[in-house]
Amino acid sequence: MSPLRKPPRVGVLSLQGDFACHRGALESLGAEAVRVTLSRDLEGVEALVMPGGESTTMLRLLAATGLRAPVEAFVRARPVLGTCAGLILLGRPQGSQGLPAPPFAVLDVAVERNAYGRQIDSFHEDLDVPVVGARFHGVFIRAPRITQVGKGVEVIARRDAEREVVGVRAGHVVGLCFHPELTSDLRLHRWFLTEVAKLDLPSGAAAERAPAAAAPWSRS
Repeated sequence: MSPLRKPPRVGVLSLQGDFACHRGALESLGAEAVRVTLSRDLEGVEALVMPGGESTTMLRLLAATGLRAPVEAFVRARPVLGTCAGLILLGRPQGSQGLPAPPFAVLDVAVERNAYGRQIDSFHEDLDVPVVGARFHGVFIRAPRITQVGKGVEVIARRDAEREVVGVRAGHVVGLCFHPELTSDLRLHRWFLTEVAKLDLPSGAAAERAPAAAAPWSRS
């Protein structure tokens, strides 16, 4: 990227959930991370991150703030990365799961909420993620499970032993069951920005690792 060119503007949906760590990862890569809490915050945004959190709360807040329609229009047309609850909002629900509104269904995958158990059942493990060229450490917190993958959806991440799908891409839309922002590894964020969103990052952007983020279960 030219030294005179402004950094790419990447929105982070910031109504609820783990948006701060995503902002930190994006800023470490040289992007301008924009908190999205109102429809006007999407102006000039080139890509969007939808973080983990509580999917029912997010859907209610999207309706209460008037963000539902503009965010839905954005994710149907522009690059978006959804992690954990963000994946739930981008996919289609597995059966009746008590959501207060339908998800956006821009990813042709069936998603089961909280499929790995409660908070105490959270875990982390190395994953097979070919798009970043090597192993990637995944953090799973009350994570959703992808139970069905539709035609035209690329599998980009799997658990080893089970070969279970935990990451998918369909064109400009990426969904992950896990939390890349809770590790110090920036490779998935970089891949999304450069390969999916086709954004130019500053030449002096951070290397592949950022300062480590504390996992939520380790916080007081």
